[in-house]
Amino acid sequence: MKIRALLASAFLWNAATAAAQVPPIAPDTIYKLAVDSAKYPEQATVILLDDGVITVESDGRETRTYHQITQVLRQRAVQGLQERQFTYDPDHQRLTINAMRVLGLDGHVISGKPALTQESDMPAARTNPIYEHRKVLRLSLSGVAPGTLVDAIWTIELRKSYRQGDFFDAWRVTAGTTVLRSRYIVDAPKDMQLRIVEHHLDFPRRDTIIGSRKIYQWTTHDVAWIRPEPYAPPADSNDLAMNIDVAAPGSWSDIGKWYAGMAVDRLRPDQRLRDTVRGVVAGAGTLADSVHAVHRWVAQDIRYVAVALGQGGYQPRFPDEVLSTGFGDCKDKATLLIDALAVLGIEAYPVLINAGGKPDSTLPTIRAFNHEIVAIKRTTGYQFVDPTSSLSRFETLPGVDAGQFALVVHGDGVTEPLMTPPAPPDSNHVESRLTGILSADESFSGRVESSVSGQMELGMRALLQNRPDSTQRAAMLRNMAGSIFPDSKGDSLVIFDGKDFKARPVVSFVIRSSRASQQSGDIEILTVRDRSQAFARMADEIEARGPRHQPIDASRIMVSASIEEEVRITLPDGWHARLPHSVNAAGAFGHYEATYRQDGRDLVMIHRTTGAKGIYAKERVGDLVSWLRECAKDRVPFIALEHQTQTKS
Repeated sequence: MKIRALLASAFLWNAATAAAQVPPIAPDTIYKLAVDSAKYPEQATVILLDDGVITVESDGRETRTYHQITQVLRQRAVQGLQERQFTYDPDHQRLTINAMRVLGLDGHVISGKPALTQESDMPAARTNPIYEHRKVLRLSLSGVAPGTLVDAIWTIELRKSYRQGDFFDAWRVTAGTTVLRSRYIVDAPKDMQLRIVEHHLDFPRRDTIIGSRKIYQWTTHDVAWIRPEPYAPPADSNDLAMNIDVAAPGSWSDIGKWYAGMAVDRLRPDQRLRDTVRGVVAGAGTLADSVHAVHRWVAQDIRYVAVALGQGGYQPRFPDEVLSTGFGDCKDKATLLIDALAVLGIEAYPVLINAGGKPDSTLPTIRAFNHEIVAIKRTTGYQFVDPTSSLSRFETLPGVDAGQFALVVHGDGVTEPLMTPPAPPDSNHVESRLTGILSADESFSGRVESSVSGQMELGMRALLQNRPDSTQRAAMLRNMAGSIFPDSKGDSLVIFDGKDFKARPVVSFVIRSSRASQQSGDIEILTVRDRSQAFARMADEIEARGPRHQPIDASRIMVSASIEEEVRITLPDGWHARLPHSVNAAGAFGHYEATYRQDGRDLVMIHRTTGAKGIYAKERVGDLVSWLRECAKDRVPFIALEHQTQTKS
């Protein structure tokens, strides 16, 4: 059968039927597309059918029905397919599982329905939390194995629109594996001027008007699998992935006015809040101190809870209610901070944002946002603050909020679309210094001090947000000291309170009774941490995969931070090091520098690493490998130390 005829039979549907009816699919025809697993040696599954039918009304109500038929090729895919889960918003949506079956390749039924069904609330994130009220439905299937088909049909009905007339949907034509048949249909009122953005499609859309409805249809076949490659950007951000975004007509100004209308009466500090703020800032000496005290109070003393509060998760509660309960979600905490700053005479506004999501700024929809932060008005612009991040200092915006499209919403509805500032390139810094003395008997004693700044603070502050007890302190010392030299013993641990924003994030400890070197023939061998192996493995992995097909994301190669490690060891009198060659590898993908020198009796080793950002063409893969090989030249697992008497002879 020719492809065109096969597509026609597989996707035949009656467009004259009422809206929200699921176009019938001929599953028997799809089952015949089952593949020979030997022809897909690297893939665990192949999707025979990926079908989505979306019916939307002018007021924003919608029905989405999905039909997916997956062929299981490898055992590693079994667990993920036999334990399926679906998430939805119970306040606005109804989820229906129309069919969930396991079949043989010839279509015979192995299991006709899930063996077990469980529904529960989805727990909220505990780190930099975001408000999303969700339930999760878990389905356990029996009979899933290589050589079977999983045929699933489910419908999500939006019973109450989050915002009148608001609609957004995204369809990924390119999936995580080969898709043999893909169809996406949007059925909308013909006078509803949808905004459509098509990314990298290699096939046309077909539009049909039937009565008062307009049908947008995207149909294709044999969508290739994009083989994962090291350090590639997300699939939907390069020119290989095909996807479609659809939104209702509207503007960001409309969304800002809608939100302002719900929040404006919450943005007025009452007397109870004024009295509370006065108590919070009682010990502050300056206005800046007062602002920092208020931020710490909202960020740390008002507990974050992801619960169903307010209209659709978008309307904040009154500050008095948040104070009474002692908790709130992101919009509650943002509103409370804005009102508390107003008591101090500081002007601030709510900011709608998608934490880490990077929505399309050309498609206005309230669904572009899942989080709320605060914009403080300054003479030079806005300072952005996220009061849900309890360990981020007032001056530091969490990484998921930085460089994001956002809406600043004023009380009168005036709306400012903008980008939050990206983290400054030099703001993330890690510094570690080891200083000590090596004795002639091969023992070493010294001190280690590590400090962090910028986004790198969050990890260290999280580790120390609760003061460790004596057992935990002892374990920390053993782990840290043991990573320096064999048989190292730690002592005199100095830490800081992770919740104290005034405390410098510094950790230090003393090393005693460690064996740093050992004699080999006429020389001493000093153990050194070899950094070259990691770079060599990275280069080997890239070369082993053959020709490059995807762009290169420099930020995925090394962490976007400046890291400096200095080791300064005072050698016994008359000892000299055979110094390795220094390495200085700088390029578009980062900077790696290793220097070795001896200053008098001091052996000094300094390593500096700086990550880079930017998306580079696949043709630059040779430059990447060359740079990694240059970094790998710092192959120093040990340093030979000569005694003075030996060098004279």
